[in-house]
Amino acid sequence: MVEEDTGDTEALGGESLNYGAARMRVHPVTLDGTRAVEDLQVVAGNTSTAEGMGGVAALKLFGDELAKACLSNDHPRYLSFIPCAPTEAAAMFDLVVGASGIYAGSWLEGAGAVYAENVALRWIADLAGLPPQAGGVFVPGGTVGNLSALVTARSAARARHTRSGSQGPRPTKVAAQIEAHSSITTACEVMDAELIGVRSNEHQRLSGDNLREVLEAEGPETFFAVVATAGTTNFGIVDDLESVAQVCSEFGIWFHVDGAYGGAGLAAPTVRLLYTGIEHADSFIVDPHKWLFAPFDCCALLYRDPSLARAAHTQRASYLDVLTDGSEWNPSDYSIGLTRRARGLPLWFSLAAHGTNAYTAAIERTLTVTRFAEAEIARRPYLEALREADLSVLVFRRLGWESEDYHAWSAEMMREEFAFVVPSSHDGETVARFAIVNPMTSEDDIIAILDTMA
Repeated sequence: MVEEDTGDTEALGGESLNYGAARMRVHPVTLDGTRAVEDLQVVAGNTSTAEGMGGVAALKLFGDELAKACLSNDHPRYLSFIPCAPTEAAAMFDLVVGASGIYAGSWLEGAGAVYAENVALRWIADLAGLPPQAGGVFVPGGTVGNLSALVTARSAARARHTRSGSQGPRPTKVAAQIEAHSSITTACEVMDAELIGVRSNEHQRLSGDNLREVLEAEGPETFFAVVATAGTTNFGIVDDLESVAQVCSEFGIWFHVDGAYGGAGLAAPTVRLLYTGIEHADSFIVDPHKWLFAPFDCCALLYRDPSLARAAHTQRASYLDVLTDGSEWNPSDYSIGLTRRARGLPLWFSLAAHGTNAYTAAIERTLTVTRFAEAEIARRPYLEALREADLSVLVFRRLGWESEDYHAWSAEMMREEFAFVVPSSHDGETVARFAIVNPMTSEDDIIAILDTMA
């Protein structure tokens, strides 16, 4: 470890805490914006020097220049992609986690942290209706979560294939709706598995009938997993989970639910019925850094039967015998990767501090604002929604606009640091899209943005 000057370290500690406190006191925060690399080279230059500039000076450079060249995900008018709006409690506790020197890959080294993370995972499992033995791990994001779940599904299928003594080829395919998240495609490419797309029904959902048609055409024995989505990224659509679960059960195929964005809606009574069937999932993910108000990066990965994940993911080496030979809950046994930080602790702390009722209220608030936005779009003759929102993503068109009009509109709002709303597309048409997951986003924000399209 590099020896540090005590005086500089104390000064840096004070300035860092002051910076964090000042940032959290700003409501609303500034949106800020991106800058060209040439501009940053002028103001920052090469910061990896032999002697260094000192911690306080480096922090000043970050606060004055570099941080302002980043968009604030927690700005109430950041409505593109899927924003991240952590509670102040979660953001502050992230600092505590970073300062605590905790390795959270094993019970031996991080029992207290693992215990707390598992409490948060249990809350999510209960929302989904998973059985008492369900469990999992917090991983960096939905891509790693989906990949880890599919690796487990393939491992379980291969084990069944071996036990059955089948002479046929092992299953190598995954079925998912064509609109499934790009991470499913990526996971299949990494695994050298074949992804078979299933067309959506008239409601743009993956349904059991359409799934059955594909499985029977391809041969159900060739599939090791089916992926359904609880809240698609572009439209926020929840697939027909119940009918998909029934077909998976009939054919004995692993049922995975990607709820990276939309899974948080399980905590909202007004939309809970959309998730009927998720209780049958063999694996499920939700990203707390999206709609559960945790900081980046945090994905909750849950398994109905965690022993199958442990069989797939436990890394074995002589120096790890003290861990793998025991019966303790080691989070690194349940996903891709061995080294891990306690990324679930900020969510646990915020839940412990605020209570789960506050989470329900916050999610319901974003749904209320979404319904307000729908009504505002419906009453404006120059706007038209493409689809009624399932959750808190709303896609709409500005009548008479071409692609360049949307992009010019978005760029102008960014230049003014007024709002961050980038265009999306559907069936080749450029459209506008709101992703409303920040409880600080208000009806006035919606009105102000829509007024710019008049």
